[in-house]
Amino acid sequence: MTYPLIGNYGMCNEDYETDIPTISGLVVREFNSEPSNFRAARTLEDVMIQYNIVGIAGVDTRRLARHIRDEGTCKALIVDAQTPSIACLAKMRSTALPTNQVSVVSTKSPWISACANPKHRVVAVDCGIKHNIIRSLNARGCEVTIVPWTVTVEEVMAMHPDGLFISNGPGNPEDAKPVIDLVRALRGKLPIFGICLGHQIIALAYGASTYKLKFGHRGGNHPVKNLQTGKVEITSQNHSYAVKADSLAGTGLTVTHVNLLDGTVEGQKCAADRVFSVIAMMEGK
Repeated sequence: MTYPLIGNYGMCNEDYETDIPTISGLVVREFNSEPSNFRAARTLEDVMIQYNIVGIAGVDTRRLARHIRDEGTCKALIVDAQTPSIACLAKMRSTALPTNQVSVVSTKSPWISACANPKHRVVAVDCGIKHNIIRSLNARGCEVTIVPWTVTVEEVMAMHPDGLFISNGPGNPEDAKPVIDLVRALRGKLPIFGICLGHQIIALAYGASTYKLKFGHRGGNHPVKNLQTGKVEITSQNHSYAVKADSLAGTGLTVTHVNLLDGTVEGQKCAADRVFSVIAMMEGK
């Protein structure tokens, strides 16, 4: 985290986006274990201890961020000062990066987030869905049924949804083959929309390609241009992969939004199939 003080606000139950933390480690410049916030239910330290999350403070995190910006995403270890550098390098070389992370974070069974006087029924494929996305859909009159990433076409259609939502989530979109196959089978039969990982999955389902960015898009200050309206929005983003723009040719998808920092594809649609997606966390503006 590049903000200089972490832990000031404590942990507020209403602000959780997942049921449990999914990080493996936390690197900060300065750590505060005594928050000042009447909404805080626990301290950050309490949560890290409960879920066995290792952390380190006293690091120049802004310098570290600049290094990642210049050199790209890299492996790292959190160790004590007595651990030899040779041992650290050997550990990193022998450690494979995690794959198929969606299978770890997806719900194991379907559940429903209801709302008063629902106007629409949406099935949301949980690839690591944020609670605020569900709340945003509820606020717009959608009853949301959250389903595992392995849900089948038959199971979705048996719910008689008005639309299918493919959620955000971690990792390489190519690992989410069951969801890619689901979108491919249902495109043109249901309105489909996606955010973040869901955006990448939709592109793959239409035959486009994705690639890993040198360093991911992180933070809440990414300018994105809507090509249909000409307007620019400042968006929140957190992803490591992007859709290859030139791979969209001939797929039926057209680009609707672009990132003004690096020109990457931020939105796409297939009007004939009633399919659209964005990679930014638009509900988090």
